[in-house]
Amino acid sequence: MATQTLDKESLSNRSFILNKPLDVSYVEQPKPTIQDPHDVLVAVNYTGICGSDVHYYVHGAIGHYVVTQPMVLGHESSGTVVEVGPAVTTLAPGDRVALEPGHGCRRCAHCRAGKYNLCASMVFAATVVVMGAGPVGLLCAAVARAHGATTVVSVDIVQAKLDLAAAFCATHTYASRRVSAEENAAALKQVAGLGEEGADVVIDASGAEPSIQTSIHAVRAGGTYVQGGMGKADITFPIMAMCLKEVTVKGSFRYGPGDYELAVELVASGKVDVKKLVSEEVDFDQAEEAFKKVREGQVIKVLIGGPNQ
Repeated sequence: MATQTLDKESLSNRSFILNKPLDVSYVEQPKPTIQDPHDVLVAVNYTGICGSDVHYYVHGAIGHYVVTQPMVLGHESSGTVVEVGPAVTTLAPGDRVALEPGHGCRRCAHCRAGKYNLCASMVFAATVVVMGAGPVGLLCAAVARAHGATTVVSVDIVQAKLDLAAAFCATHTYASRRVSAEENAAALKQVAGLGEEGADVVIDASGAEPSIQTSIHAVRAGGTYVQGGMGKADITFPIMAMCLKEVTVKGSFRYGPGDYELAVELVASGKVDVKKLVSEEVDFDQAEEAFKKVREGQVIKVLIGGPNQ
């Protein structure tokens, strides 16, 4: 729905640039222009800080994706349409939009093909355990509830995050302890009433080695384990437990075709109230301070106002 038309000439394209790990700058960059009839030019209003952004900010890399030249940080953005190409019929200047960060053409059969990644695994799952109660973990738990999971367990080491999880979406919470993976798995199954069998689906959204190990012991025989969190490149993994239980193991990088539309639908319908996850909003000039807060685990989700906000 259109709200207000913006003057493209008066807008700033100031960007938050990562030069190298822990070295950022604010740079006014050339304004993009419509190059393709299907292009849409958007002025960014707000950008959330993702855990992957913090990985790049601190380490300059995620796995083999290494920053070799200055890179604009941030991809969880919303904004206002400034200009549309002549082939665009569903948007108009002034419309408020959320931006899908993928770079596919989004029109060919290949781009539109596929299936939901995490959500498809959870549609028929009655019991779901999510390791980690940060933004990704909380949203995984909320989507599980939205798709009908009757038991959703949030696991973390920070009690404040577990309190938020309980208020937001989780039916049960468990504070992970400094004990063996088998002991943690047994305790969380007892807390959640999962019995000896375990959960239908376990999602690790933490990337922490102890959480990954606990996950394999918490999932039921024949269940599904999804690795969503990114941590160390190599870890000690309980492969024997995985094999004996014939667990289906899935990796997850970003999202698949159709997931973004599903996310918008869940938010628009009110099934997932993402506003509850926003810890604070900051001005564009405070972007680096916001990154430091996220890195230190002080907040759940911070929104950075755009340079024209």
